[in-house]
Amino acid sequence: MKYLVTLNGKTYAVEVEQTNAVLTAVTEAPASAAPAAQTPAAAPIPAAQQPLLPAEGQAVRAPMPGNILSVSISQGQRVKSGTVLMILEAMKMENEIVAPCDGTVKQLLVQKGSVVDTDAVLAVIG
Repeated sequence: MKYLVTLNGKTYAVEVEQTNAVLTAVTEAPASAAPAAQTPAAAPIPAAQQPLLPAEGQAVRAPMPGNILSVSISQGQRVKSGTVLMILEAMKMENEIVAPCDGTVKQLLVQKGSVVDTDAVLAVIG
């Protein structure tokens, strides 16, 4: 992943490997440079590439990066607040992702085996 970092008033283009966060290259960037585009090689879906959300509904977001182990809902299904929607594995721990409100699953954006990043939209309930 590439980032623009400002340190002591000087801007640098920094490239970091996503898999283990090892610094791979540091180059001085021009002062007027725009932020570098992030193009991860792994499966996490950048927020900019995720499907647009409907105008109404509450997004269910990933609290941390991980793998979706199971999905226990389907699009169109009615759910109640607190219903377990899916299991997210992160750091060898299984985390229950629950419905934040009563409603109908308007969009289901992941499936079993999906790799997600922090704050990725998993589902929309409306």
